[in-house]
Amino acid sequence: MDNCIFCKIANKEIPGKIIYEDDICVAFLDLSQTTNGHTLVIPKKHFKNFLEVDNDTLAHMIKVTKDIANKIVTKLNANGVNILTNANEVAGQTVMHFHLHIIPRYDNNDQIEINFSDRSNEVNLDSLFNQIME
Repeated sequence: MDNCIFCKIANKEIPGKIIYEDDICVAFLDLSQTTNGHTLVIPKKHFKNFLEVDNDTLAHMIKVTKDIANKIVTKLNANGVNILTNANEVAGQTVMHFHLHIIPRYDNNDQIEINFSDRSNEVNLDSLFNQIME
């Protein structure tokens, strides 16, 4: 896509701090740096999001993401890592080019917070199960 900032980085039209590249994907430091080492892994081919990326590209990217995450954790002495992606604006996606975030975690005071609320008393699992399975 002509105006996609991630396509421009992948095509070297604009600079990025690229820490990995192969024929399928490229990884670079995120400008926002939620935590030190926050990295994005993107396919070179444009896909809108996780829901649209082809399975071969996705499989390759998750392996690359694992290798890069291990390197970042080791080199930056992180104690853990979040791997995440957002699909569509309602889920927090701001750049409409599929990407995986590698967010190193150093301690419980990192500048990122992910909370899973417990709605078990409000949800009928049988009904959800049946909707998904029909």
